[in-house]
Amino acid sequence: MTDSWIADRMHKIDASGIRKVFDLAAKMKNPINLSIGQPHFDTPETIKRALCQAVDEGRNVYSQTQGIAPLRDALQKQVAAEYGHADRELFITSGTSGGLMLALSTLVNPGDEVIAFDPWFVMYKHLVTLAGGNCVQIDTYPDFGIDLNKVRDAITPRTKAILCNSPCNPTGYVASEAELKGLAELAKEKNVCLISDEIYRVFCYDRPFVSPAKWNDQTIVIDGFSKSHSMTGLRLGYAHGPSYVIQQMIKLQQFTFVCAPQPVQWAGLAALKCDVSDRVADYARKREFLLSELSGLYDIRGGGGAFYLFIKAPWGTGTEFVSKAIENELLIIPGNVFSQQDTHFRLSFAAEDSTLQRGVDVLKRIARK
Repeated sequence: MTDSWIADRMHKIDASGIRKVFDLAAKMKNPINLSIGQPHFDTPETIKRALCQAVDEGRNVYSQTQGIAPLRDALQKQVAAEYGHADRELFITSGTSGGLMLALSTLVNPGDEVIAFDPWFVMYKHLVTLAGGNCVQIDTYPDFGIDLNKVRDAITPRTKAILCNSPCNPTGYVASEAELKGLAELAKEKNVCLISDEIYRVFCYDRPFVSPAKWNDQTIVIDGFSKSHSMTGLRLGYAHGPSYVIQQMIKLQQFTFVCAPQPVQWAGLAALKCDVSDRVADYARKREFLLSELSGLYDIRGGGGAFYLFIKAPWGTGTEFVSKAIENELLIIPGNVFSQQDTHFRLSFAAEDSTLQRGVDVLKRIARK
């Protein structure tokens, strides 16, 4: 076996810096882990019972590629009520990551350009590479907002898609209605596909969630249950958009993921009836605690949604600061995992209050070099 067997595209994809921190955490005795991008609460009991019931009832075989009809129908009714688009089809994916991969693989030809906002969700650049495209990154520092003039300037004849993520991982930034309306209208004007990753939509603390699909009926929306219902390991997402794109994504799913796990789809049906507003309120409270404790020592922007703060390192590079934090058993993620810049770090407040307090104590201690 030699390196010559490895496809060139794989050398353009780095191992995830997040996974490196996870590996480090496994070796530490009592880490203060504020690195994990998933809810810290357990999956709601009604969802777990529905999953077990589906397994016990023998619903363990393939479902239709597009998903079980009861879940599809329930989600389709929600989407129709929200958007009212004449042509908006929905299917079930194997997680939102699966939905993103299917969308980009369906749309992107070799050499096509896909615009993403820097900082970006760690998978975006690499999924574009896997599809054969080039990721064009638009700088959003220091406030992480969408500058429509920058987007317009970045669009070329090779631009195929724009990736939008609001609320955003890693910054927690929630785009304004004006930003999203402008982005949606610009994509329509330039005949560029807009992909809206809405996995954190329930976690909005300062302004209501809004989807750019409200102003552009060709928008492809990727969503799921992982974050809202603490189902990250169950791999259940969905995608919706114009039928001519969705049908192609379903075709590709048939020959890749086949379908989302059928028992999990029945659990998803139970999840639709599960109220998670108390968990959202708890994360809003945790965010306020961190802001009140750290704002005097750190430059904190964004943070209006999701469960992350993307904080500027008070000295050194983001990587240097994170190394110091790790020396003090605090696990956070250096910003260059999500960005072309190495100036920030990502902190997840999806953790117990006691863990957050320990993290705050370390951050206060190392704020000044």
